[in-house]
Amino acid sequence: MKKIAFAGTDGRTLLCAFVVSTATSETGREDYEGVVVRGTPSMPKIAETMKWPVRFLPTERNDVAAYAETAAAAIRSGQVDYLVPMPEALLFEGLVDELAAAGLADHILGLRREGAFIEGDKIRCKELCRDAGVPVADAWTQVDAKDYPSVLKTCLEHIDRFGGTVLKYPYSAGGKGARIILNAWEIREVYDTLIHDYKDSYRKLCGKKDPWPLLVESRMSGVEISFTILVDGKGSFAILPTAMDYPERFEGPASRQNPITGGVGAISPHPMETPELLQMAGDTIARPVIRAMADRGILRPCILYPGCFVSMNAEGLPTRIRVSEINIRPGEPEAQPVARRLRNLGRLIEATMEGELDRVEPEVREEQISICVALVTGPGGPDGQKGYPWSCTKGEPVDLDFKYMKRKGIQVIPSAMDWDESGGLLKSDGTRVAFLNANATVKAGERRGEVADRLRKKILAAFDNGKIRVIPREDDTGNRLDLRRDIGLHFSQAESIFKK
Repeated sequence: MKKIAFAGTDGRTLLCAFVVSTATSETGREDYEGVVVRGTPSMPKIAETMKWPVRFLPTERNDVAAYAETAAAAIRSGQVDYLVPMPEALLFEGLVDELAAAGLADHILGLRREGAFIEGDKIRCKELCRDAGVPVADAWTQVDAKDYPSVLKTCLEHIDRFGGTVLKYPYSAGGKGARIILNAWEIREVYDTLIHDYKDSYRKLCGKKDPWPLLVESRMSGVEISFTILVDGKGSFAILPTAMDYPERFEGPASRQNPITGGVGAISPHPMETPELLQMAGDTIARPVIRAMADRGILRPCILYPGCFVSMNAEGLPTRIRVSEINIRPGEPEAQPVARRLRNLGRLIEATMEGELDRVEPEVREEQISICVALVTGPGGPDGQKGYPWSCTKGEPVDLDFKYMKRKGIQVIPSAMDWDESGGLLKSDGTRVAFLNANATVKAGERRGEVADRLRKKILAAFDNGKIRVIPREDDTGNRLDLRRDIGLHFSQAESIFKK
């Protein structure tokens, strides 16, 4: 049995370990065990309660040195065969380098620190794409963020030529560093907000006197689709099923009052996914990027997660694809519904590490739709907290009806959730407290939109009936949690758009 560990403290870490342990391949007979390195205090308790076959390896601290120490010991003792770091910070801070220095490079998936710029520096990533011939925004430039006149000039040019512009803090920002500007009235406010949000980071990274790099690119139109791509050390790759992300906190377009967050839901497949689109992503993005990585000497077994804008024709087929940015780890929460549709996640990771992706293809539950909805901390608390993603109340008890969730086929994946050993209570730790996952099969004669809406309503019923609550300290009958209610509706919208 191969033992595959996922390192991190978010929901995708536990979910992927669960899938590795439980999914059954239709072509292979290999057995795999999923392992979580660190996780959160609530994860072992929920796994025990639900009798999930997942093993946990704690770390003494939440830093790279502690992860490396735990992982090295587990690999050497045979408790772990392969390690998959999930948060990008572990790669930025050199977890792969640490294990490579210990002679264990063949056991960890991910890029070394020298290759982590692909996600960690958006300007250098744009340069890599340019050199590789990968299409990106029609116009982009680097300016000094402190030079407002240059920012203004570039924004006005982009608005005139492309109908909008995007300011991007170029370093790691947890998916929150891009700010869209659609007209001249918005330029100053958006600029001031971005500088306010990242001035401390700029000062730490660049100092006060040196320029503060800012990426300004033309606004891209089309459908936003991301691709999870496994890459082995020989340059072979496999594109996993797509998922549609819901990055805005609330329904509707992003704005100052509706910020881009770490993601509050996802559904797989993306309503616009087609075989032609996956082929285009492989030919236009994966192959040239991997070739450029090999030319620079940074290619090794890894995950690429390019976020793209796709243009389509009236038949729903792709006509153009452009890269917005490339991440070097799975998306959260997009990785959760993607993993739940795979029968051979363990075998794919093994093939990635062993250089065998030219012989192993993803086994996808093509007939299934999978939904993932984040339950986030809502407003209120002793200091009038605004709720996620702003200020959040912490330390309140979680009330969870496990029997109901199991009976309804809803999987609860804890995220920002603690376990109070002395009180025997699950407690909210703020932000994205938990994720609710469910799958459904599209049967003959059914539309995907109908099935997706049925999944959406199942999740909403569990929430509305109080089957999972964070109990507010000021109201023991209330619920501190909140969620988006529109996740999954885009399947019906897509069917309406392309209806003959």
